Amino acid sequence: MSQQGYVAAPPYSQAQAGMGGYSAGFGNPPPQSHYGAYGSPPQGYSAPPTGKVNLLFIVEITTLNNNNNFFAPVSFPPPVASAPSMSPYGQPPQSAFHSMAQAPPPTQQLTNQMSAMNIGGYGKLDGQRPMQVPQSPSSSAAPQQYQTSPPLAMGHPLLFLPGQQPSSLGSPPPMATMGSMAAPPMGMSGPPRPGVHQPPLGPQGYPQQPGSPISGPYGAQMAGPQSGAFPGGFPGGPAQMAGPPQKKLDPDSIPSTTQVIEDDQAKRGGQVYVTNIRGQVPPLVTTDFTVQDQGNASPRFMRCTTYSFPSTADLAKQCKVPLAAIIKPFATVPKNETPLYIVNHGETGPIRCNRCKAYMCPYMQFIDGGRRYQCGFCSCVNEVPVQYFQHLDHMGRRMDLYERPELSLGSYEFIATLDYCKNNKPPNPPAYIFMIDVSYNNIKSGLVKLICEELKTLLDRLPKEEGAETSPIKVGFVTYNKILHFYNVKSALAQPQMMVVSDVAEMFVPLLDGFLVNFQESRAVVNNLLDQIPDMFADTNESETVFAPVIQAGVEALKAAECSGKLFIFHSSIPTAEAPGKLKNRDDRKLVGTEKEKTLFQPQRGVYEQLTKDCVAQGCCVDLFLFPNQFVDIATMGDVPSHTSGSIYKYSNFQVEVNGPQFVSDLRRDVEKSIGFDAIMRVRTGTGFRATDFFGAIYMNNTTDVEMAAVDCDKAVTVEFKHDDTLSEESGAVMQCALLYTTIGGQRRLRIHNLSLNCSSQLSELYKSCETDALINFFAKSAYRAMLTQPLKTVREILVNQMAHMLACYRKSCASPSAASQLILPDAMKVFPVYMNHKNARLLIVKQKDQSEMLFRQHLVEDKGLHGGASYMDFLCYVHREIRQLLT
Repeated sequence: MSQQGYVAAPPYSQAQAGMGGYSAGFGNPPPQSHYGAYGSPPQGYSAPPTGKVNLLFIVEITTLNNNNNFFAPVSFPPPVASAPSMSPYGQPPQSAFHSMAQAPPPTQQLTNQMSAMNIGGYGKLDGQRPMQVPQSPSSSAAPQQYQTSPPLAMGHPLLFLPGQQPSSLGSPPPMATMGSMAAPPMGMSGPPRPGVHQPPLGPQGYPQQPGSPISGPYGAQMAGPQSGAFPGGFPGGPAQMAGPPQKKLDPDSIPSTTQVIEDDQAKRGGQVYVTNIRGQVPPLVTTDFTVQDQGNASPRFMRCTTYSFPSTADLAKQCKVPLAAIIKPFATVPKNETPLYIVNHGETGPIRCNRCKAYMCPYMQFIDGGRRYQCGFCSCVNEVPVQYFQHLDHMGRRMDLYERPELSLGSYEFIATLDYCKNNKPPNPPAYIFMIDVSYNNIKSGLVKLICEELKTLLDRLPKEEGAETSPIKVGFVTYNKILHFYNVKSALAQPQMMVVSDVAEMFVPLLDGFLVNFQESRAVVNNLLDQIPDMFADTNESETVFAPVIQAGVEALKAAECSGKLFIFHSSIPTAEAPGKLKNRDDRKLVGTEKEKTLFQPQRGVYEQLTKDCVAQGCCVDLFLFPNQFVDIATMGDVPSHTSGSIYKYSNFQVEVNGPQFVSDLRRDVEKSIGFDAIMRVRTGTGFRATDFFGAIYMNNTTDVEMAAVDCDKAVTVEFKHDDTLSEESGAVMQCALLYTTIGGQRRLRIHNLSLNCSSQLSELYKSCETDALINFFAKSAYRAMLTQPLKTVREILVNQMAHMLACYRKSCASPSAASQLILPDAMKVFPVYMNHKNARLLIVKQKDQSEMLFRQHLVEDKGLHGGASYMDFLCYVHREIRQLLT
């Protein structure tokens, strides 16, 4: 017997000629003492022996934050790493050489307990049959007759082949290789023969590596498809009762998300990721690592779906891999990393290109003795302002290269001039307005009392500027049901004063002075108010509420104060009171699964659409905390938060004892996190490609400017790119994100993030540089948008179809020749199918003998997924079948 195994993950690209690893077009090479190659060859380890186990539950859970965060699979906490020594700014950065850590042996494998799982054959697809997404079989489906075939024969899990040398950036991508082998008799397992053979040449003329086959006979004929079910037979189904005995399936060779996470943490965790190499693929988002900025933005700020763009539009169309960047401009910087430097270019403002308006960055090349510079984005030659002139050294670099962050770092900030401010006036500090629904449900559940008690301590932890003792943010308070109550909490008052607005059709703010106050100055009056609110409405019987007038009141208050800010709305039910924005219950279960299902996700326009525009124009972000006991129209009520960079938190059937801790935790993080207001973002690119589409909690009035009422450390914007010309492999692809925003101290700033990528005419380079976390983020957001215009079934089909095309192109263009019965996965995308099979799961920890244990046991089903979805194994088989159809 012979078997092919996983191959080692590729080493990352070496430094390119030019400044800081960029091409020659961006400057001459720096001295070797300044930059070092990242990492050393990975250490290998052998696969552990398999053995019999009595019982093992493996629960793999992934999360996708509803605040547009990066996709982050849940993993065990990484080991604590000590802070690396960082070079002080103003000195040439030091080389960083770190050897890969020895990878620990993988976790105990599940073997004999899975022997009952078998895979049946699959029939051929009809010529033009539309793709169907796998569904779990119905219990009432009639038994199907078809020919049975031997099951999948799996290889052993991830191992590094002995004697294999790390490949360079120009080599074909490694593949997650689950070797094809003759299946041993039942109850036995046989080790593969060691050895590595020379790979043959592929269709594009470069050497190919062993594939990652999941082998098995998928081409067997069947009598007919099951009605509404996954095509073909399922493990243990009636059709598999007849025929020859099935051979056992080895689950150890199926790519595991937890194993991939643990392997990446073992290889790259605790190390310094230096950003001086163009097109370098970063560690996974779950890996604990430290970033040292040397010319490209940290992956905490920007991640790409692939770090090697195809050089032509035809190649991009052929591979179907989306070209996108996930931009998180306010990402949290760990304490052991250097915070962003602030650059002040004086009254003239930041230096930028005269043609494309790109800001000064490391990609600009100075020429003519330093008197002019060539833009790295549009190649325009610009004059250097007199006050910015500096001589060049013998290598063509400015003498002050390491003294200016904008010339040597990937991320930094400029202080903006009055030209970047509204009405050419400095902005005022922002305000937080807390708007509490005091209707019957919220009073009865104890929610109102919980909110008031928590705010007493939470207001001491409002965001503040670095080094400041107190926060400049002002606060205000509103309570409401069918009418609105405003409160005067001016520090000179002995008791807070209430003012009622009952005409909700024409909303206005009844007071200005005393409504928005500094908490430190008005602490006694504010605490007095928070003590009184639960008692004032303790006997209320009012159950009807308004919603749109509440948002309108907050916007009007910020307008009157001439500042931006955030509304914290705590709401309980669908707004049914007579007022603008009144909603009806449109929960129609009969539409689920039909062509009209998409209407359930479409917001009702009108009042709420205008509210969105007003909020964005004023820089008013809306965060909505929902506590419903029955249907609420989240599609409509959440439309304003989703376009003002806000967040939506939902706690169904809220109980203080059960949901209180989670709500308090969410509220604390929402209030305390770093934030900027009244933001506008633009993404500029080099010649040959451009930004075409944007996804996120954003508002766009045109095709280029991304408007965000607020931007915080949890918000990410996904940007898709398209070719408009051929990209140069020598100069690569460069992009710059410029974010104009107002700080909590009332200062206007520009935050700049720069990133450079490789370009290649070889698809192998693209697949080797793919980043699964960014891919899933892109597909999740694009699917969310598609749900508004297409049925869910169609959206699923589109996603699976594109994934099948991506993997089929890889097999056709990059993988080594192998049997058609083998599923080949790129090493960088080996867990991509499992993430695609599952668009979010809530993590629940169940203790033994807990009340939830019985419910947990009912979900321990291996042959199908939740909501009728296919199991991981079935889904892989289905994707393989689609790939084979595409290849034929």
